[in-house]
Amino acid sequence: MTHQFPPLTTEQKKELHEIALRIVSPGKGILAADESIGSLGKRLNQIGVENNEENRRLYRQVLFTADDRIDNCIGGVIFFHETLYQNSDDGVPFVKMIKDKGITIGIKVDKGVVPMPGTNGETTTQGLDGLSERCAQYKKDGADFAKWRCVMKISETTPSNLCIKENAKVLARYASICQQHGIVPIVEPEILPDGDHNLKRCQFVTERVLAEVYKAMFDHHVYLEGTLLKPNMVTPGHGCPTKYSAEEVAMATVTALRRTVPPAVTGVTFLSGGQSEEEASINLNAINNCPLVKPWALTFSFGRALQASALKTWRGQRENEVAATEEFIKRAEACQPNLFINRQTYRQIFFLIASLLFFSSDQQSGLSREVHGLW
Repeated sequence: MTHQFPPLTTEQKKELHEIALRIVSPGKGILAADESIGSLGKRLNQIGVENNEENRRLYRQVLFTADDRIDNCIGGVIFFHETLYQNSDDGVPFVKMIKDKGITIGIKVDKGVVPMPGTNGETTTQGLDGLSERCAQYKKDGADFAKWRCVMKISETTPSNLCIKENAKVLARYASICQQHGIVPIVEPEILPDGDHNLKRCQFVTERVLAEVYKAMFDHHVYLEGTLLKPNMVTPGHGCPTKYSAEEVAMATVTALRRTVPPAVTGVTFLSGGQSEEEASINLNAINNCPLVKPWALTFSFGRALQASALKTWRGQRENEVAATEEFIKRAEACQPNLFINRQTYRQIFFLIASLLFFSSDQQSGLSREVHGLW
C-alpha cells in the first residue's frame, strides 16, 4: 500500500537543511581532502616523499593552516578517517582548526569499490555494514556531512542497467542512514572520463544515472533538502578526438541537471574528474554563467584541482610549507563560483517580479520560488 513515511522529525530536517546551506554558502565550495592512504601515497611517491602517517599529517597541515582568506572560499572539508583524529604540530586537532574557521567538517564513509559479478568489469561500493554505528560516532567527533562515491564507466556496453540500479540503490541507502544521525549525505555517482565517448554520449549517460539515483532517493524516503549532489561535469572522454568549448560543456552539464535533479536539492558540488586545475576552474565558471535557470547552488568539491600545485611546491620540505599553502589559497580563490549575474538572469528576475503583480496568491508562491532559484 502506498503511504507517506516520515522518517525524520521537523527538527532533524531543519538541522540537515541548515548544514547543507552552510556548506554551499554563496562563493564557497568543498575541499576534498579524503584521499585514502593508498591514493595519497601515489601522489606522495610522485614527489619523492615516503608514504607514512607523519608525512600524510604534514601534508594535510599545509592545507589546513591556510589563513582567513580561505574562509570566503571553502564551506566544507571532507576528511579521511585517519585525518579526523590527527593534530597540528602545536597539538591542535585538525577538526578544531577547521571548525574555528567556520568551515564544516565532512567524512568519507564508503569502503571502496568492489567488482559486480555478472558484469563487464563494473563495480559497486561497499561499506553499508556498520555504517549507522560509524555515522553516530563521526557525528560525536565533529562531522556534519559525509561522502560516498560510486563509480561507473562509459563503453559500448557500460554502464549496464544492473550497474546503474545497484549503485543508485546503494547511494540512497547510504543517504538515508546518514540523515538518521544528523549527517548531510553528499551523493557522488561518478562517471569516469576514461574512453573516447563524445559530449552527447556523456550527457545521455549522466542523465540516465542521475534519474535512477533520484528515483532511488525517493523510494528510500531521503530528505532532498538535506542532501548535496557531487556529480561529474558532462565532458567528453579523454580519448575523444573532438574538442569542446567550456560553454558547450556548461550547456550539456546544466541541461543534464535540469532534466534529472529535483529543485529541492540544496546544492551541486562538482568533482574535477581528472581535469587540470585550470580546466576545472574554467568549466565551473562557465557552468555558473550558463544562461539556463539553475535552482541549486553550483560549486566545487575538488581534490587534485585544488591541491596539485600545493603538493608540487611542498615536496615534503618544511621550508616550502608557507609557499605551498599560498598555492592552495590561490587555487581555492580561482575556483570560487562566479557570483556575477548575467543580463538574461536580470531579465528573468524582472519578468517574474513584474508578473507577481498580476497573478493569484497560489501562482505568486510558485513564481517566488522560481525567482529564488535564479539566485
